[in-house]
Amino acid sequence: MKVQPRTLSGFMELLPGQQVLMETFLAALRETYGLYGFTPLDTPIIESSEVLLAKGGGETEKQIYRFTKGDSDLSLRFDLTVPLAKYVALHYNDLAFPFRRYQIGKVYRGERAQRGRFREFYQADIDVIGDGKLDIVNDAEIPAIIYRTFSTLGLKNFQIRVNNRKILNGFYAILGLTDKAGDVMRTVDKLEKIGPEKVKGILTEDFGVSGGDADAVLSFIGIKGTNAQVLEALEAYRGRNELFDTGLDELGTVVKYLAAFGVPEDNFAVDLTIARGLDYYTGTVYETLMVDHPEIGSICSGGRYDNLAEYYTDKVLPGVGISIGVTRLFYVLQEQKMLNENANTAPADVLVIPMTEDLAPAIALATRLRDAGVRTQLYTEQKKFKAKMSYADKLAVPFAAFLGEDEVKEGVVSCKDMVSGEQTKLGFEETLARIQTALEARRRGTVIQER
Repeated sequence: MKVQPRTLSGFMELLPGQQVLMETFLAALRETYGLYGFTPLDTPIIESSEVLLAKGGGETEKQIYRFTKGDSDLSLRFDLTVPLAKYVALHYNDLAFPFRRYQIGKVYRGERAQRGRFREFYQADIDVIGDGKLDIVNDAEIPAIIYRTFSTLGLKNFQIRVNNRKILNGFYAILGLTDKAGDVMRTVDKLEKIGPEKVKGILTEDFGVSGGDADAVLSFIGIKGTNAQVLEALEAYRGRNELFDTGLDELGTVVKYLAAFGVPEDNFAVDLTIARGLDYYTGTVYETLMVDHPEIGSICSGGRYDNLAEYYTDKVLPGVGISIGVTRLFYVLQEQKMLNENANTAPADVLVIPMTEDLAPAIALATRLRDAGVRTQLYTEQKKFKAKMSYADKLAVPFAAFLGEDEVKEGVVSCKDMVSGEQTKLGFEETLARIQTALEARRRGTVIQER
């Protein structure tokens, strides 16, 4: 019996044209991250379970793909941050700090597969790791990188929302809620999804926060306005808690330098509702939303943490970073029909079709085109001409080049533009110039096309 071919639920496989768009997407991320002096990094997909689960516990551990091979207890990585922590601790003496790295790779989580949620997916992370200390200006540069990244991809109507957990922790201390701060922040983080009434209900009923304090929390996180107006409103709380004051100073610094980093205020907002659910964030936190599609949720998030590698070394290694869930974002953009439908997704720019028994002239033509930087495929299958053209159409190759006896004798190339239908019979240099000019014109446009 034949085995029925199938792809596991929660694992994405793309058709060739879609994969080309994905590769273009990833290339844009790599190029942008490189502009800011981040070095590429790759870590193993499989790690020792002891190393990967050093922190242990929680919902994450339940989602780990864990298995044994001989006597080895192994796990698939569930994010790129824990492997980074191991890497920095292991290679501490060989690295220059601050250590700036980007990593784009697949991670694995055994959670319930659902629309837009995957068990295998690409993450694209950047992190800056300090040795003992890390200047707050790094926290201001991160939104600039987010802005340039999404602008390069073609997104325009997005907003980077920024807050500081020290402000939140300081405010909760003012209310006497320090022991409940984590629960309050995780609840407040759900505000846009469930609304203020349900947030208040959870705070009062589940965590024993008084009605007055719950109202004070909702009033505080509800402070709105321009960045300057929000910061001015926060100044009213200064002097009541040292941690709050530190967080306010840090947030003010981030806002101050964003303009110098080239981030327009339309794309950046101080938002006191942003807390991030993970406990290891200790300062600046980020979430990025598509303004026209708030239902999608955060497309890029992250923040500042005090000690990246505390489970592997006694060295204090503070850092700040962000992560883009690339597979989920790509899926959503595809679903919203926001990927560039006019992009050249063909595997080659020219399909060379020999029309003579001797293939040497066609092979030489393909070689010359490749030497000139033109992606070229040689089609040598013994099929009828109609089948050869059908193949070119199916691949959406922009040009087909033919070499028959006449072309070989005359030293010319017959070349058909598969988009316009125009066919020419010119020398190699003229043919090459025509192809390159057309390709350059068609390369215009970004991966994402907002409507």
